[in-house]
Amino acid sequence: MSSLKEIVRLLRKNQTDAEKKFWETVRNRQIKGRKILRQYAIVFDYGDSKRFFIADFICLETGLVIEIDGKIHLRQQDYDEMRSHIINRLGYKIVRFRNEEVLENIGEVKEKLKKYL
Repeated sequence: MSSLKEIVRLLRKNQTDAEKKFWETVRNRQIKGRKILRQYAIVFDYGDSKRFFIADFICLETGLVIEIDGKIHLRQQDYDEMRSHIINRLGYKIVRFRNEEVLENIGEVKEKLKKYL
């Protein structure tokens, strides 16, 4: 799994502007005292092998996965639906915010997030 750690580290170093802004808003238990982690690997069994998805952000206390979606998600809707289905089956809930929401109205995103947490 060392390569998984490397992937996670690389993603943390190369956050999008929206992810950076979101992280500054939620880090250090700023929202309802909940600890939110970034670029978190959700590992699961698939057949005879281990697979994983990397959540943009996650609150393990509440089982909430938070995804910040850029334009690429418009082209990969089928993949996102399959991924969401598997993550839900693993017991997590998912909330998605668009990059534009985070960058243009972080206050509204914060209020929505409080409701989910």
